[in-house]
Amino acid sequence: MKKIEAIIRPEKLDDVKVALADKGYIGLNIVGVTGRGVQKGIVHAGRAGTAYSVDMLPKVKLETVVIDANVEEVVTLIQQAASTGNIGDGKIFIIPVEDAIRVRTGERGDAAV
Repeated sequence: MKKIEAIIRPEKLDDVKVALADKGYIGLNIVGVTGRGVQKGIVHAGRAGTAYSVDMLPKVKLETVVIDANVEEVVTLIQQAASTGNIGDGKIFIIPVEDAIRVRTGERGDAAV
C-alpha cells in the first residue's frame, strides 16, 4: 500500500475529486495548507503604488491510501486534473504504508483500504 499526498491549487480540488471518483477512488482526506516552492509567492500592488509580497500561498493537501497496483493510475489522475501548466500547480508524494486497520471491522492491509 502507498499513501499519496498531493499539494494542489485550491481551485483544482473539485476537478481532482471528480476525476478520482469517476474511476472509483472515493476515500480521501483534504486539509487546507499554506506553503511555497519554486513559485516563491506573489507580489501584490498595494495602495498608493506600494508593493507587498505574499510568500506563503494557500494550497490544499489531498491524502489517500491505495493498493500498490493502483498507485500509477491515481497519480496520473491527480496530475492531469490538477495541472494548469503554470508554476505553483503543486507536488505529489508517494509514501509507503506498512499497514492499515479498518476500525469498524478490524480488517487489515489491502482489505482495509
